[in-house]
Amino acid sequence: MDTFTQKDTLRQQTGGVAALYMALAYLAAMPYFLIVVDYLGATTAKDKVALILANFPSLYAMYLITYVLFGIILGVLAFALYDRLQMHAPALMRITTAIGLLWAFALTTSGMVFNYGMGTIVEMARTDLSQAQQTWQVIELVAMGLGGAGGELLGGLWVLLISLVALRSRSLPRLLGWLGLVTGVAGLLSVIPFLHDVGMLFGILQIVWLVWLGVVLLRTKQTN
Repeated sequence: MDTFTQKDTLRQQTGGVAALYMALAYLAAMPYFLIVVDYLGATTAKDKVALILANFPSLYAMYLITYVLFGIILGVLAFALYDRLQMHAPALMRITTAIGLLWAFALTTSGMVFNYGMGTIVEMARTDLSQAQQTWQVIELVAMGLGGAGGELLGGLWVLLISLVALRSRSLPRLLGWLGLVTGVAGLLSVIPFLHDVGMLFGILQIVWLVWLGVVLLRTKQTN
């Protein structure tokens, strides 16, 4: 049985808050990008730049919430889980945490590229709309590549490894561990070109995983 000091408990509960924030960020991003702005429905650079020009303030705020801050808070959760699980698999948890931090860095960087790039495009479009459209194609490729558009390799691997350690150590509920395994596999499968759409399943399953994980961490009690 795991034992937790007062400081351990505080770190676990902070991780729980981080997990719930991440779930809420997913819940905010999905309807916004799919319905409110429908950025994924824009198929040409012309359409995408038009969306940016019409929705720049809200797009900036959403990328800040769901990429920049999401990545930073992911780092908080990665360290909380390291504290909880490292005694059971020290070497594997060091690798797992490094992967989680790489994912956090990639997401934060992606959001910063998106936001700075959109600001540049808004200014450029005032004098040369055609050039703005061409420039956005390059900016978007970089930002989306960092953000996992080519598949959720880092996110899937991190969730998968966390779940494997949790199942072996019984430090988290077993059903949560199995859910994490399925979620992680979905993320890894999305790397395969013809299975990119599985990335959406990864996102949906991860919302459930994060909420459940957040509740478990928040319920951590001091044991000594």
